[in-house]
Formats: sequence, C-alpha cells, structure tokens
Amino acid sequence: MHVPFLNLRAQHDALRQEINRAIQEVIDASAFAGGPFVARFEEEFAAYCGTRHAVGLGHGTEALWLALVGLGIGPGDEVITTPSTFMATAEAISFCGAKPVFVDIEEQTYTLDPGQLEKAITEKTKAVIPVHLFGQMADMTPILEIAKRRGLYVVEDACQAHGAEYQAYRAGSMGQAGCFSFYPGKNLGALGEGGALVTNDSQLREHAAMMRDHGQRKKYHHELVGWNARMDGIQGAVLRVKLKHLDAANDARRQHAARYQELLSGLKGIVLPAEAAGRRHVWHVYAVRVAKRDAILEKLANTGIHCGIHYPVPVHLQEAYRHLGLGRESFPVAERCADEFLSLPMFPELTSEQVTAVAREVALALRETA
Repeated sequence: MHVPFLNLRAQHDALRQEINRAIQEVIDASAFAGGPFVARFEEEFAAYCGTRHAVGLGHGTEALWLALVGLGIGPGDEVITTPSTFMATAEAISFCGAKPVFVDIEEQTYTLDPGQLEKAITEKTKAVIPVHLFGQMADMTPILEIAKRRGLYVVEDACQAHGAEYQAYRAGSMGQAGCFSFYPGKNLGALGEGGALVTNDSQLREHAAMMRDHGQRKKYHHELVGWNARMDGIQGAVLRVKLKHLDAANDARRQHAARYQELLSGLKGIVLPAEAAGRRHVWHVYAVRVAKRDAILEKLANTGIHCGIHYPVPVHLQEAYRHLGLGRESFPVAERCADEFLSLPMFPELTSEQVTAVAREVALALRETA
C-alpha cells in the first residue's frame, strides 16, 4: 500500500470551497498585504491561544526574531534553547546579535530538560526559548519558575504545537511571547509562508506590529528601523478558514497516534514517543526511535511507506555554529535522538488502513534488520 508522509491535497480538497471563497473575498477587496483579513485572523488566533494579542507575520522565524528584539535582546546577550530543533530557533537568536546557548533534552519528551537549565545560566543570559517539539509542550512550570527567579524572559517556540496544551494552558500563552509558523505542513498551515507572535504584553505587540511594517505606526512616519514582515492578506483569510477545523484535525492526529501506539507497542528495537502527564500532544510529528534508522527508512520506502527524519543534525553540530566549539557528546540525548528519529506518516486524513499498513511494515522492517 502506498502511504505518503504528508498529503496536503487531501486536506485542501475537503476545504476547497471555503478556501476559494476566502481567496475571492481578498481579491475583491484588493487587500493583499496585511489589512483587514490579517487583522481578523489575528483576533481569532489570539482568542484560540488564550492570549490578548496576535501579530501576523511572514513566517515563524520572524516571529521568534521579533519577539526577542521586542524584549531587548541584543549583542552580548545569551539566549538558552535546545539543539534538538529546526535551525530557525537558533538563527533568530543570532540575528539579534545574541549567542545561542544549548541545554540537552529530556529522554522521554524530547523537549528542554529543566533539570539542566539553571547550570547554563550566566550573567549574560537574558531569555530562554523552550521548543515545543513535534507537537508537545515543554515542561513549562519549572522553566517558568527558574526564569522568574533569575529574571529571564521566556519565549515559546510553538511552531510545531498549534493547539497543544500544558495543564489547560494553550501553547504560546505561558511565556512573554509565543511564536508560531504556518508553513504548509504544520497543524495549521497556510498556502505558502506565514507566522504569528502571540502575547499578553501590549507593548511587545505594538513593537512587533511596527517592526513588521518598516518601523511605522503611521504611513511614511518611521519610528524604528524596522523590516518587511507583513502577513499576506490571502494567507490571513485562508488561515481563518483552517483555524475553524484545527481542533478536529488535531483530534484526528491524536487518534492516529493512539493507534500507532497500540500497534507498535511491545516490538523490539523501537522506542515509541510519549505524551507526558498533564499535556495534550497534537502530534505534528510522530517520531519513533530505531537503531538502524537509514536501513529501515529504505525498506519502508521500497514498500510504498514514505517517512521523514527530524532532525538528523543537531543545531550545535551544524557547520553554521562550528564557531561555538561544541563537538559530539556535548548534548548526548539530543545527539542520540538525532541518529535514531524516524518520523512515520502523520496527517489528519490518514485512514485506519494506512496506519495499520505502516505499523505492519515497520514491524517487518524491524525483524529484517535485527
């Protein structure tokens, strides 16, 4: 059976009429760069996240960058995050002129290990970016407690966690800011690039809104040296359509994950992902861990089961960050996971037959590579 890793066509086919109407409204209004459709999405997305404000942006990297800039992070500062993330998390820190400092991840959740956070803090540390990896929020209570005690900002990288929860708090609502990507394959995906910063801080919201529009509050009156980070009107309109269906889509992902857990439980040679107590995982990625990852990936592809790898090279081992002088064994859990992660097909429109087929072929590949 052929099972794609991701099937955006299936998602868009189901919403095609709603999406077409939304795009037509933008065309009729000629409101293409920012404007009323983005403003309506911002209002609705802020309400969804449980925050006072949302600022629609061009992509998630800009959300991270503008959050840090708005909090005053700059040259000479340090920002703590994890090496088990997409490159954008560290890039945003670097583009502020600050230095990324890494902390290893927890073995079970793959998110920042609060037990190792305090020892990474120095007099230069100004903020912490916990990454809600694969759709599960980091352990926010101890992170926030340490940050408050040490006078640090907390910026949530929620780019993979739309609708995830921690003790009934939605992703993005617990720190000074939450940052989202709406890249097409995300749980809430645009028809192209898109991002948002959410916050309860009115000043941070105002600063981000000005920065995204060349530092102007009023046209041709530039109070800041800003940037062009506006969200397109079409993306705002499309995201409003998709936001209405996000909870149902996340519920479908959770059902698929539960079925994977049931079918793959007890197999030798595989470590299954876990949902921590008090958290609601939204399964942007369903990543198992296997020792002979590349061989299993090839065997699955040969049977029509298409999988992915997130992320094969931790950030501290990337060529771009060689200057930090961090070699292998610096963060052993993140490095081990990077060597073993295998992401199975995960999208709301998966069928029960497809999930069963994936699990069957994974079991067969494990036996053949044992």
